[in-house]
Amino acid sequence: MTRRLFVMRLAPGAGLLALCLLAPRLGASQGALPASLSDREFWALSEQMSEPNGVFQSDNLLSNEMTLSTVAAALAQRVKPGGAYLGVGPEQNFTYIAAIRPRIAFITDIRRGNLHMHLMYKALFELSADRAEFFGRLFTKPRPTGLTPQASADTLMNAYWNVPTSDEATYKRNLQDIYDVLVKKHGWTLSTEDLDGIARIYRMFYMYGPRITYSSSTQGENARGVSYADLMMTKDTVSGAERSYLSTEDTFAFLKTLQSKNLVVPLVGDFAGPTALRAVGTYLRGRSASVTAFYVSNVEQYLTRNNVWPAFCANVATMPLEEASVFIRPMGSAVMTGTYQITANGVPVTSGVLLNGTVVTQSQFVASMTGRGAPFGLMATETAACK
Repeated sequence: MTRRLFVMRLAPGAGLLALCLLAPRLGASQGALPASLSDREFWALSEQMSEPNGVFQSDNLLSNEMTLSTVAAALAQRVKPGGAYLGVGPEQNFTYIAAIRPRIAFITDIRRGNLHMHLMYKALFELSADRAEFFGRLFTKPRPTGLTPQASADTLMNAYWNVPTSDEATYKRNLQDIYDVLVKKHGWTLSTEDLDGIARIYRMFYMYGPRITYSSSTQGENARGVSYADLMMTKDTVSGAERSYLSTEDTFAFLKTLQSKNLVVPLVGDFAGPTALRAVGTYLRGRSASVTAFYVSNVEQYLTRNNVWPAFCANVATMPLEEASVFIRPMGSAVMTGTYQITANGVPVTSGVLLNGTVVTQSQFVASMTGRGAPFGLMATETAACK
């Protein structure tokens, strides 16, 4: 998806000073990631790690990466669970989080509107007992009959596709339920701007339903592109399995638990800014935790265009990383479309993958997936020179 970043003008070290003051106020024990965050801790992290609201050319209400299930399947094999996940943007983060099962996740975006969206999602996860209820609440549609816990994402999407959207009164009740989770249950003081931002985003999902696309909020009914339903029904190109965050009840339950424990923390921040990313790194380092995966979308191309990629690189270099920690980037044309195996007298002698229809070896495929700009770039290697 297309993104544009603007560097925040803050006093050098201001964000890190705030974080140093944060730890004693939070009272969190040093040396380990928490099993959950209190409401006070969650809100303090979000507010004090964040930078001022920035500007971007679109609302980014939805991703547009039809390779997300293939990426998720590869991540599940490549990234060990239990670390820290970093991301940017909307709902594709849930698919990647579910794939690697981190202990904590931070979603950083230059717009506060993205924080509003993730607060909306947080409330909906907490309100919903299962995938079907979640999807119905997200789009203000009554639940179709016959949906079982074993239903595929394909079945779920098709069941809801032609269900009429509920009336305005139902939308308002659902919105109030979201507000009540955030304000009454968690006790967070949301500004009028925050409440209005959540309402505006929720109305977009109400207006366009599962047909909503990346550009619906700007182009209306004439918007083109992949829909929410399309993304949820994507399949891993190797195994053919659905891997979106709504593919199984187990996946949904993991995310619901993580959200209920306040362990998906939305932040406002510029990747090249002085505060947000460095504050996350400081927090994790103080708890002996490592960033195992960082979904960067295609933000780096704008950082490069704006001549601030070195600042982003330096920010990441301050983070606690492991040798296998990876950047997650859109696959683009580098799509693994299947596997092959050559046998001799029934015994496998070599195997590999089909990359864009061309047979390559496993090592060639891995090489195409790693390195600067590749879908899975090794974070420590790519940022070593920035230290």
